[in-house]
Amino acid sequence: MDQVRNPFTPGAGSQPPLLVGRDAQIEAMTVAVRRLAIGRFERSIMLKGLRGVGKTVLLNEFGRIAKQQGWIHAHLEATEDIRIATATAVLTRRVLLELNARARAKDRAARALGVLRSFITVHVPLGTGAGSLVIDFESQPGRADSGELDGDLSGLFTEVGETARDSGTGVLLTIDEIQYLGRRELSALIIGLHRVSQLSLPFLVAGAGLPSLPGLAGEARSYAERLFRYVDIGSLGHTDASQALILPAEEEGAGWTTEAVARVIHDTKGYPYFLQEFGKQAWNLAAGPRITLEDVDAATILAVDDLDQGFFRARIDKTTDAERDYLRAMASLGGPGPYRSGDVSAHLGKKTTQTGPTRDSLIKRGLCYAPRHGDLAFTVPMFDEFIRRALT
Repeated sequence: MDQVRNPFTPGAGSQPPLLVGRDAQIEAMTVAVRRLAIGRFERSIMLKGLRGVGKTVLLNEFGRIAKQQGWIHAHLEATEDIRIATATAVLTRRVLLELNARARAKDRAARALGVLRSFITVHVPLGTGAGSLVIDFESQPGRADSGELDGDLSGLFTEVGETARDSGTGVLLTIDEIQYLGRRELSALIIGLHRVSQLSLPFLVAGAGLPSLPGLAGEARSYAERLFRYVDIGSLGHTDASQALILPAEEEGAGWTTEAVARVIHDTKGYPYFLQEFGKQAWNLAAGPRITLEDVDAATILAVDDLDQGFFRARIDKTTDAERDYLRAMASLGGPGPYRSGDVSAHLGKKTTQTGPTRDSLIKRGLCYAPRHGDLAFTVPMFDEFIRRALT
């Protein structure tokens, strides 16, 4: 079949040809934006799940929804070395400059930009990205320049929210990989959101992170569970997974046999990224106009190899020998996990106190997470199978 017309799009955060199985989350965001627009309270949304389940795609969709409602959307992808003050300064500058361009609240936005300038002076070192940002507005002291990040970020968010309200609009910040925020950074973010939430300002955050996200937020601030709506994002059920394969093909005048669809869903366990990868390879191999079981059998070899060399391999390239030994020991215990930390240590012939630093470093790298005390699981679906193929 025509590879140029191949509708399947495996990629980090790439928009699939059809977004299925996420109607509830899309509806929740639409309602949240509309409620805040009329001054009603609504919680921010936090998506949690393994890698490759479509969290980033949903954040992008949330941004599209906000823009459709006339809101301003800004996006941030957190990294291991993120400083929330710097990142927030960059985002809020972009938002406030857009608000300043709107005639309805030009003076209000100018004041808010002055507050941001004061915030940057105190919290963002010169020469570090946002520290060199140009803000040609007079500083406005007193609201976000006390030197206490928690209170100052709260003041800055409130200023942005009030400016958006006076402009007849709202602001959505989307933050991906939010588990990389340190405890202090996450605490400051939560406190800032708490204040705008109390005031029912049209300022909303949608975040995405690993399954450990609720626990991290709870450790940072005990009331986080009341501030956020946590939403599990996982694999697709059989009906939704079938639609993700069949409908894009039909749009291109092609199709699948029932057996071929069933095999792909079985082999991918319904995970969205894997569905796209297997769909892409099967399309490229098929003579058409229907993708058959024989096509899927041949495509599976290519799909697994692509995943091994890209999606999976990228996650272990920078690991140390000790970290790889730990990953190998986890996978050797059998099954997808979770695994008891004590069992992993025993498999390595060591005590848990000896392997603790390695375990912690794997969590910081985002390769593993702790679903419960004493347990450890992979953050990537089917990673145990890859480890057994590649490292044993």
